[in-house]
Formats: sequence, structure tokens, C-alpha cells
Amino acid sequence: MLTALGVLVLAYLLGAIPTGYWVGLAVKGVDIRQQGSRSTGATNVLRCVGRGPALFVFAVDIGKGYLPVWLSIYLQARGFMPGIPDGGLFVVPAVVAVATLVGHSKSLFLNFQGGKSAATALGCVMAMNLPGSLIAFGVWLLVLAATRFVSLASILAVTAAGPIMALLHAPLGCTCFCVLGGGFVVWRHKANIARLMAGTEPRLGEKARAPADRTDPGEQKGSAGQKGSAGQKV
Repeated sequence: MLTALGVLVLAYLLGAIPTGYWVGLAVKGVDIRQQGSRSTGATNVLRCVGRGPALFVFAVDIGKGYLPVWLSIYLQARGFMPGIPDGGLFVVPAVVAVATLVGHSKSLFLNFQGGKSAATALGCVMAMNLPGSLIAFGVWLLVLAATRFVSLASILAVTAAGPIMALLHAPLGCTCFCVLGGGFVVWRHKANIARLMAGTEPRLGEKARAPADRTDPGEQKGSAGQKGSAGQKV
């Protein structure tokens, strides 16, 4: 039980790492939350910092989802979590994946604000079912190539992940995480959905448009009394 608790804490802490924010400070000395679209995700890092840093942020955000879930699978398979039944259902990895998404969206490093979790969710699913995750990533690439909307690509990819896992007969925990986690990621994109419907969502390579569209309403409220404490967005 202590091992399981330790992995959950590790999952939250890894998920909470504000990669884009720290990279912006390290590479250009800028607060990425005050630049471009004010997002700390790889897309805004690409706009404001550069291609290399953006690829680094994208890879690290995937990795911080993959590592704790893989570790939970490894430890459970070797009997380091006694008394926690699984039966090949991937229940524990799914719970660990949820903790990672919570860390990413409610980061203690950003006053419990956070990102939209798409890349981190991909990393979690890669650890549980690599073929299914690659198919979902393929959906993301196809939508992005066709529309150049990163947000729409993310929304459609996470929405497709659950049915993909069901068709592949993935473990139940993996499929349930894809459905619930996918719904969470879509909810985190609610401001993007509003902009897509209004025709104001910037495409990949375009600058963010109206300042009012740059920050989710909930994050605006959470940062009203703090100087520059808008949350990380991915």
C-alpha cells in the first residue's frame, strides 16, 4: 500500500512539472504566460521561444505521463504492491494516470492552476497500450495536417481513444481511463471550443488573436488577485 501511495504522489508531482513555463524562463528569460497566446503548452512555446524548445516541451509532457504509469505496471507485476488485486485489468495504472492528469491541471508549482493535459494523457496511454496510443496520435496528426488547429486535433484524438481501445480489446482500466480522461481533456479545452465555434481560434503558426480569448474564464478568476499567475495550458 505504501508503494502504491508513493507512486501516486510521484505521478502527481511529475504531472505538475510546468515544462513550458520553465523552458520559457530558461531559454529566453520570459514568462511564457505573458507571451503570444499566454499558453505554456508546446504550441505557444513554438511561437515565442522556438522549434527546439517546443519539441522538448512536447516530449517531456509525454514522458511525465508515461513514466509513472509504466512504473506502476512494472511494480505491480513484480509484487511490490501486495494486497492490491488487478487481474490484468490495469486498474492501478489507470488510477496513477488520473493522478498524473490532476497534477498537470492543478500544479502546485503554478498555484494549483495547470494545463490541458493532452500530451500528458498521451504519455499515460502509451504506457498502457502502445498500439492504441499510436493510432490515437495518428488521428491527432491527420486532423492537425487537415485543419492546423492543435486544439481540434487534441479534442478529436482523445475522443477517439476510448473506442480505439475498445476495438483493440485493451485492458478495462486502460479503456475506462481513455473515456474518462478523454472527457477531462475535452473539458479543459472548453475555451478553445468556444473560440473554434466563434472562428477566432488561431491555427498552428498563427499568433493568438483577442486577449480575451487567451485565458480560460476559470483561470482568469483564479489569477485575479495574483500577479501573473495564470495557469499552464497545453
